[in-house]
Amino acid sequence: MNLRGRNKVDPTFNMSSMTDIVFLLLIFFMLTSTLVTVSAIDVLLPKASGKTENSAAVAVTITNAGLFYIDKLLIHADNLEAVVVRTVGSDKQKTVIIRGDEEVAYKNVMQVIDIANRNKLKMILAVKGK
Repeated sequence: MNLRGRNKVDPTFNMSSMTDIVFLLLIFFMLTSTLVTVSAIDVLLPKASGKTENSAAVAVTITNAGLFYIDKLLIHADNLEAVVVRTVGSDKQKTVIIRGDEEVAYKNVMQVIDIANRNKLKMILAVKGK
């Protein structure tokens, strides 16, 4: 008497559809990550040629009204140096990106440059490409 079943399960699994999904997700995240900005504070940057990018950075934004932001956090001008040094921490490889509005007073930009020089931090002046 033959008691074997007619339906046999095939133990192999085809991974081609799974790899297609993984590659599509990879492309999606690569494209959307280029659209992410450093700071949500909207300022009009001055125009210049050249482009610099750094992933280990602290963005200091100076608005037209003279307000200082570190990344997205509003900072009073008196506390600016302490907060910049605390944000950078012991990692001296971090770069301070100075994002000043094109109409901002020169003394406000120089204040941030002086803070970076006193603490021996690398800095970049952010500009909009031509």
